[in-house]
Amino acid sequence: MTTVDSGDHHEPPEEHPKPTARRIVLGTQLRRLREAAEITRAEAAESIRGSESKISRIELAKVSIKERDIVDLLKCYGVDEQHREPFLDMARESNQPGWWNRYSDLMPDWFQDFVGLEESAARIQTFELQFVPGLLQIEDYARAIASRGRPELADEDVHRRVALRMQRQKLLNRPDAPRVWAVIDESVLHRPIGGIRVMRAQLDHLLEMTKRSTITLQVVPYRLSGYAAEGSFSMLRFAEPELPNLVYVEHLAGALHLDKPDEIEKYGRVFDRLTVDAETPEDSRQLLQKMRASID
Repeated sequence: MTTVDSGDHHEPPEEHPKPTARRIVLGTQLRRLREAAEITRAEAAESIRGSESKISRIELAKVSIKERDIVDLLKCYGVDEQHREPFLDMARESNQPGWWNRYSDLMPDWFQDFVGLEESAARIQTFELQFVPGLLQIEDYARAIASRGRPELADEDVHRRVALRMQRQKLLNRPDAPRVWAVIDESVLHRPIGGIRVMRAQLDHLLEMTKRSTITLQVVPYRLSGYAAEGSFSMLRFAEPELPNLVYVEHLAGALHLDKPDEIEKYGRVFDRLTVDAETPEDSRQLLQKMRASID
């Protein structure tokens, strides 16, 4: 999506990449252990000298959990000592700050959650009506958006927003990079964000990225624009069964995270419709090449 994420000109140190996902997996496994042991949340809360609501927040991955509390809960659930270490490892990992923590002052909580889960997705499906998807933007294009079309007036916050977006894109270079399937409206290609020079470089980048086996790009032509979807959205799909698939929809006041099966199914059908309405990946590449040639 195109929101508040987007530079710091310094290479950030490596940190554990998936604390959000680990916290969700850990919470889900603890809930399953508790239910299998037929222990109520209230009983579990007593074992860690906490409240029932704290157990609920731990299981829903709303809060981090101390190792001491993990040990006490596992004792309560009947997990013997020799089988506790994987849970403790997961707790340590889930408590590590994500690389995006350095940008927390620029990011609302709902977007931090999205970035954390994006790091763990096996498949990312995104539809954009207005801009090139954030994961496929070049730095100058992202800066034009972050500065509201005035990159020459960009302040430190704008540079950090651009850096955040560039950092997000590093997941595309991992050995286990997610499969990205992006569908864009044809109008995106005609909107000269940042000017002709920037748009030329952006089209070159899209052509280069679509050579990757993990990236698919399709363009919805003008004649079918606006029929399948009313607005932009992204879908995150995960390999881990504990992680629910997620639909992410931004609006002016924030964002929606949808994970109910019927919501996922509805957006899945919409995305399927978009891929049918859109030009094929090969025809979309030819359209990109034609657009690129027209601005030489």
